Amino acid sequence: MPLAHGRHLVSIPGPSVVPDRVLSAMHRAMPNIYEGALVDTSESVLADLPGIALTKGQAFLAIANGHGAWEMALTNTLSRGDKVLVLESGRFAIGWGEMGQVLGLEVEVLASAGPGEPVDPAAVEAKLREDANHEIKAVLIVQVDTASGVWNDIQAIRKAIDAADHPALYMVDCIASLGCMEYRMDDWGADVTVGGSQKGLMVPPGLGLIWASAKALAAHKTAGLRTAYWDWTARMKEGAHYLRYCGTPPIQHIYAMREAIDMIQEEGLENIWARHLVFADTVRAAIDAWSTPNGLQFYVSKPDHRSNSTTSVRTGGIDAARLRAICEKQAGLTLGIGLGDDEGTTFRIGHMGHLNPPMVLGTLATIEASLTAMEAPMAGSGIAAAAKTLAPGLKADQVPAGQVNGFRP
Repeated sequence: MPLAHGRHLVSIPGPSVVPDRVLSAMHRAMPNIYEGALVDTSESVLADLPGIALTKGQAFLAIANGHGAWEMALTNTLSRGDKVLVLESGRFAIGWGEMGQVLGLEVEVLASAGPGEPVDPAAVEAKLREDANHEIKAVLIVQVDTASGVWNDIQAIRKAIDAADHPALYMVDCIASLGCMEYRMDDWGADVTVGGSQKGLMVPPGLGLIWASAKALAAHKTAGLRTAYWDWTARMKEGAHYLRYCGTPPIQHIYAMREAIDMIQEEGLENIWARHLVFADTVRAAIDAWSTPNGLQFYVSKPDHRSNSTTSVRTGGIDAARLRAICEKQAGLTLGIGLGDDEGTTFRIGHMGHLNPPMVLGTLATIEASLTAMEAPMAGSGIAAAAKTLAPGLKADQVPAGQVNGFRP
């Protein structure tokens, strides 16, 4: 007998749960798109977006998903034949590089040590030192790889680039980390930051976000891959509002983003980062308690490189597809699938955005109940471990110590 009645819960690493406030903001008739409230709201969003990435750089909004934002970043800063270095730590940096190849870029991949491993800063420094003629024009990395759940140390990679005295643009994909984990674009020396609306920013898919530093804007002036739709120059021109979007604006998404930014400002970025750390530690406690040699295991072996927004879990001898099917059809919980070669042997838990303890504990309890229904091996109770980990955070005005400064070291 299916028990999947009531509100369905999606616990995938994006699209994340959209708050009721954001949904309500979207529910409106079509406005005047030439002047008035919509234009004012749109300009306020563009003005406030730099605060999300902690930058003084220029923000751009595109009607696109994260892949569109990838293309906007590349076409506005590079030229056909330019060489880029992709720092692999899972599926998504590779995908960004593949997009560059289609555009006519020469792409070189610096592979990680293996699946679930982060980018090694020392390897980046060594690779860039070899590039004595500075043929590499850009370095591409993801802060969190949505497929593997790997967290990369963006500061350490910047230091590696500087140690090699290399002038390449530093481009960081923060699609799965913005609004979830600490990120400081200017302080950490990123030249381009790429984001998407549908994860930690709590807005439905449909907006690609870019933040560009002064160095990136300077590169834009000579970029040979510029296209009419993505072009930053046109989007920065003074004049009609449609220039910001190269056409009709994404009306509902603009109002959604305005409401989401308001919510982020009300809670405060550092409080948001701390909340995500608490929930991530709660999820990790459950997985650690469940883990057995022939059952569930962390995809990312190094604890310091597990992200606070999404966790990938290897299932060993447990049928991942069956586990997901029981959670979905019997209980009303959707878990993320394994991507690429990991499909069928991995599932993913998204713990990002608009979350509270009942949602996180409910997800974990449903997974444990489903594993029990399958008679799958578990070393212990994950939900008991999760509850114990979460408990200190339920004390008034107190957050568990967690990692250094409550965030990443």
